[in-house]
Amino acid sequence: MAIRSLTDYFSRTTSAAPLAVFRLCFGLLMGISLLRFAALGWIEKLYLEPTFHFTYYGFSWVKPLGAFTYVLFAIALLAAVLVALGYQYRLAIVVFFATFTYFELLDKTTYLNHYYFVSILSFLLLFLPAQAYFSFDARRRPARAAAQVPVWTIDAIKLLLSIVYIYAGLAKLNPDWLLRAQPLSIWLPARDYLPLIGPLLREQWVAYAFSWGGALYDLAIPFLLWNARTRNFAFVLVVGFHVLTRILFPIGMFPYLMIVSALIFFPASFHEQVLTRLRNWGRRMGLFFGYEQADSLQLTKQDTVVVPTSSSSFSNGQTRVTLVVLGFFFAIQILLPLRFALYPGKLFWTEQGYRFSWRVMLMEKAGYANFKIVDRASGRRFYVNNAEFINPFQEKQMATQPDFILEYAHYLAAVYRARGIADPAVYVESYVALNGQSSRPFIDPTVDLTQVQPSFLPATWILPYHAEQ
Repeated sequence: MAIRSLTDYFSRTTSAAPLAVFRLCFGLLMGISLLRFAALGWIEKLYLEPTFHFTYYGFSWVKPLGAFTYVLFAIALLAAVLVALGYQYRLAIVVFFATFTYFELLDKTTYLNHYYFVSILSFLLLFLPAQAYFSFDARRRPARAAAQVPVWTIDAIKLLLSIVYIYAGLAKLNPDWLLRAQPLSIWLPARDYLPLIGPLLREQWVAYAFSWGGALYDLAIPFLLWNARTRNFAFVLVVGFHVLTRILFPIGMFPYLMIVSALIFFPASFHEQVLTRLRNWGRRMGLFFGYEQADSLQLTKQDTVVVPTSSSSFSNGQTRVTLVVLGFFFAIQILLPLRFALYPGKLFWTEQGYRFSWRVMLMEKAGYANFKIVDRASGRRFYVNNAEFINPFQEKQMATQPDFILEYAHYLAAVYRARGIADPAVYVESYVALNGQSSRPFIDPTVDLTQVQPSFLPATWILPYHAEQ
């Protein structure tokens, strides 16, 4: 019975309008984001100026391309625009995914959850027929156009958004966030200069309200969006929450992406109204938008589910392969955030299993790392001036993240071998303060980090964290 129900589900189709609106919004926002990134000079500052880049484990081969990095950015921007227009969509989304992910992998100093979200979302879009309707591809090749797509192609985006929100909410169920309102107790008073709300941000109860409210929001919002009766209310919460976070914190385009992504939960009739207005505006401007025969599509207030037809643009074989690939994709998205349970110690301290797990803005760490080089042959020892090798932003990130410290130690060893020290040892004296606690020793100063190889194993060279009583 369950297998039959599952088969019936994957056979159902619905209006292609939600996918079309999502594709259009995603492409436009990504184009704006890339333009903003270039306009702020971050290509030069983050990728070209540093002589050393902190790499992801297994991706040390990803390197900046010099001046060609600007060309690659232009290619990514063009791909984003073509995704929005639905022109050569399949090629455009592949190029966008590849180029955007390349930039993300260049230096983990710039890691942000929403960069990761864009990468996995664009990967998901590789397998969805987002160009089937209201696109230049649909107009150019009517035989491949479709007014309807499989229901699961829309639900896949909803599922990914739900995973992000639920894990973000679960991550907030920790003592620092709920019982100490950290790190918001540190961050909010620093923004007391804001008009109207500034004085409130100094109040401790506001930090607790934001902490508890943020956890409840993340845990509840997917269910409220899936439910037709609470969807409008939920979208008001989405807009309010992300506009407020955009005001309070410098997190770029992420709030806008989450707002427009939430539109995917609305019924097909809503998206068809959006496209009809765009279509009418386009006609007045002398432009053309996509699959004109679909103007006659009959919609109800709910998502339309109909008998499957060939208009879905998927053959049965293609569907099976796609579903297998996406099954593995979603399994990874569900399991990857749970890997922290394999490691001992406090997660926020060791950060083993921290990235790629939707732990959004949950900690404030500050520290310093003083590296000592020892020539094993002569016994000579000296301290490193970090400014000689990395910029202040990189140094700030490195000083509080163990895998950064280990990679930097190996880099220093290579540098000093090239300078004539045949067998250098590298030690670090480091102190870190976490979420308002006092500073304490971070890395074991007796361990020669050149003897520690990067791996996914528990890092025994990180000193244990003991909370203040």
